[in-house]
Amino acid sequence: MPAHATTHSRDVTTHLKKNMRNLIILGFVLIFFTSCRNDEKPKVTYPENGKIENQELKKDSTLIEIADLPIHIDSTKYLIHPIGEYEIYGSRSSYFSSSSYGSGSFSVSGFSRYEISGNLYNLRFEDIESEKTSLLTDKNIRIKSVQFLHEIFEKTNEQFLVYRVLDKDSNRDKKLNDFDISTLYISNIDGTKFTKLTAEFHELIDWNAVPIKNRLYFRSIEDSNRNGDFDKEDKISYQFIDLSDKEWTVKQYKPI
Repeated sequence: MPAHATTHSRDVTTHLKKNMRNLIILGFVLIFFTSCRNDEKPKVTYPENGKIENQELKKDSTLIEIADLPIHIDSTKYLIHPIGEYEIYGSRSSYFSSSSYGSGSFSVSGFSRYEISGNLYNLRFEDIESEKTSLLTDKNIRIKSVQFLHEIFEKTNEQFLVYRVLDKDSNRDKKLNDFDISTLYISNIDGTKFTKLTAEFHELIDWNAVPIKNRLYFRSIEDSNRNGDFDKEDKISYQFIDLSDKEWTVKQYKPI
């Protein structure tokens, strides 16, 4: 066989092997992404009878509570103690592992000026003068963020906290985490009058305080086509509360 023919044959074989390797890699990539899509969980899972039920979970008895050092928000007379829960592995001498910050970390929250964030199970409020304390709630929830409405305070001298909360196992997987519906709550600065603002099974999109109107505006989305996910086919609600209203009545508005 001529030398150039042998070289050509080798080139063809190498090219085929390279293409085969690329096809195999592409196949693995497609399998990986398909698997990831299949692992995605819907935000809402409906029971067979079609009725939406309140999926409140009991606290996991294998976890223990741990609190961060207290936080003081400027201009207020309360300390806020963020509370999370950690799981103990093995014996008493074993290390603690945070469900949200990884092994070896004892921090359950982060604080940036007027906002507390984390994966919190509760808050304890302490009056600076009397040192009396009280818990925000007795329910099993996850508090993802807490924000002090400082601009509202500067204008009206009223002090409010706004919360993004996970309050039910909406996808019915026996866990309360970021795969569940996010909701909006508000309270007084001492944690009293802890009130849910978003409608049941509405996913919070965003919110904004408008001091000039003394209002808290927010948007939420409803799974109106009942496919378990929140998408462009679903209905968006535009709402607000008047912060001077003692009842915090949610009102609808139509910007479009």
